[in-house]
Amino acid sequence: MNQNNIDKGKLQINVSSVVNSHPVSDAKISIAYTGVPESKLEELTTDSSGQTETIELSTPPLEYSLNPTIELQPYSEYTISVTASGFEPISISGTELLANVTAIQNVTMRPLTPPETEEEVFVIPAHTLYGDYPPKIPEAEIKPVTETGEIVLSRVVVPEYVVVHDGSPRDTTAQNYYVKYKDYIKNVASSEIYATWAPEAIRANVLAIMSFTLNRVYTEWYRNQGYDFTITASTAFDHKWIPERNYYDTISVIVDELFASYLSRPNVRQPILTQYCDGRRVQCPNWMTQWGSQSLGEQGYSAIEILRYFYGDNMYINTAQEISGIPSSWPGYDLTQGSTGEKVRQMQEQINVISNAYPAVPKVTVDGIYGPGTAAAVRKIQSVFGLPVTGVVDYPTWYKISEIYVGVSRIAELT
Repeated sequence: MNQNNIDKGKLQINVSSVVNSHPVSDAKISIAYTGVPESKLEELTTDSSGQTETIELSTPPLEYSLNPTIELQPYSEYTISVTASGFEPISISGTELLANVTAIQNVTMRPLTPPETEEEVFVIPAHTLYGDYPPKIPEAEIKPVTETGEIVLSRVVVPEYVVVHDGSPRDTTAQNYYVKYKDYIKNVASSEIYATWAPEAIRANVLAIMSFTLNRVYTEWYRNQGYDFTITASTAFDHKWIPERNYYDTISVIVDELFASYLSRPNVRQPILTQYCDGRRVQCPNWMTQWGSQSLGEQGYSAIEILRYFYGDNMYINTAQEISGIPSSWPGYDLTQGSTGEKVRQMQEQINVISNAYPAVPKVTVDGIYGPGTAAAVRKIQSVFGLPVTGVVDYPTWYKISEIYVGVSRIAELT
């Protein structure tokens, strides 16, 4: 317990089954200060959507995460213990709360397999801007892709999943994790920058993280070296990704908005390998510094202005035309009350499948007409899944509905 915890952050917990992505209702959750297990602060229960109410908890002052000269820990750490009937208990130690933002802790539970009922424990290590991690080993930002036999995609594709190797490339003891691409980006961004930063600084860093990741995907960088993963969780080689760590509302909304974007240079097909460093402990000429990006964001620079400041004026934002793992691409315009047609019908069908797993989402009439009932169902989905509640199916909402639909229907199709 830190005596400097004088500000407040928020926390919401979402519990789902690892088997079918369905929400786990009536899960019992206790929250304590990490390292002080007897300090039980809250006891919560999940609703039919597998969610707890959003609660306020103490954090260090906001300025700790905004000022690079303050080297005090800017976040508080909490331990979350979850039990649910029919599932193995799970504990996450070190959920990080920052002042004035909402931490979102997703918990995936495994079905109980008697007699093994021992609690599974995850420990979240220090944030990369606060802890001690090896700096990035410099690489060329554009990879050679002309060698005979090189596996390279013909176009930039946003993958549904990436395979993350939780260690350095040659560490054969490290585990591989299959992670949804957007979840991976949210996790990395939450591990590498502070969610309290200026929105355009967050946007610039998210774009750099996504472009770097899509370069690894596009060039099949590790598979061409004989490895069976997409990217590592080592800061010396790639970015920090942490199993079961929480992310934040401010980062989540930006990733949902930008997830198909990457950074380009003229006449270069591949996404640019945008490397960076913190700019406080480590300096990196010609790369972005994270603290420098925050300073520029506070000065009113836009995301692309921040990126060009560090990487040069010929950097621009591109959008991948292909997104894997979705039933149908966004129509190219918002669907709102009064919209009609096949895209509305597809979305209504998906909403009804989602409603089977999330009963708080009302069923809709599948008629291809976007009426008040459809708008109400969309608003509920936006509310449950952390999107602005507008009742309008914009780009982020279309792909969020697609993502949830695929998650809750895939197992049913396989069986």
